Amino acid sequence: MNARTPTAKRSPHRAAAASTEAARPDRRHAILLAAEKLFAQHGYHAVTIRQIAEEAAVPLALVGYYYGPKHELFHAIFEHWSHTIEERLAGLRAVRIDPADLRTLPRIIEAFTGPVLALRASAEGEYYALLVARELYHATEEADRVMRGYFDPLAEAYIDALHLAMPHATRGQVAWAYQFALGALLHHLNDSRIERLSHGENRRSDPAAAPMLVNFIVGGLRAALPRPKAAPSKTISRRQKT
Repeated sequence: MNARTPTAKRSPHRAAAASTEAARPDRRHAILLAAEKLFAQHGYHAVTIRQIAEEAAVPLALVGYYYGPKHELFHAIFEHWSHTIEERLAGLRAVRIDPADLRTLPRIIEAFTGPVLALRASAEGEYYALLVARELYHATEEADRVMRGYFDPLAEAYIDALHLAMPHATRGQVAWAYQFALGALLHHLNDSRIERLSHGENRRSDPAAAPMLVNFIVGGLRAALPRPKAAPSKTISRRQKT
């Protein structure tokens, strides 16, 4: 008696198993988290779909089933976290912008940096924050696509706000200032040398450094784009009158 199951009888079982596997939402999320982690650690181009499948512990075919090509999976990560951009925009909209109020600039920068630092410090957002910090440094086609779709509108909103807060500067100057502020934030997110350079006193991406980062950026903005000094008032002395 042949103990082997005929191929025709195995196929429906396999098809049902594959359908069940594909229908599990935790698999979809696992793929996204795995891609996010590997892209953050090694960079987009250094990671293969097979490595993502192995990290997520799912069949290779499921990665394509859920997300298609690798560049679409990369894009899906930023779509998944797009609510964090809205949180930063909401924080900015809550700031009352008054150029005469010395608290305006710190409040804008707090809205800009605070949600990102909180994300970096969280278990669920750590790799996404690292991914943003890593990929924004590289002018790849995939990174540029994400920048234009998600982060350029955010940048435009913050540049607009900074320009309102510093009306004495040109928009071009404020755009440079925004880029410098972004550089400080991204380096803080991605830096690991601080532990070594501080002889163990500091932890990388420590949320406790947030006020110092805000003060550093605000101080840099004010130093780079100082308000013009008021012209001295002219007084006429008694001797001049006579």
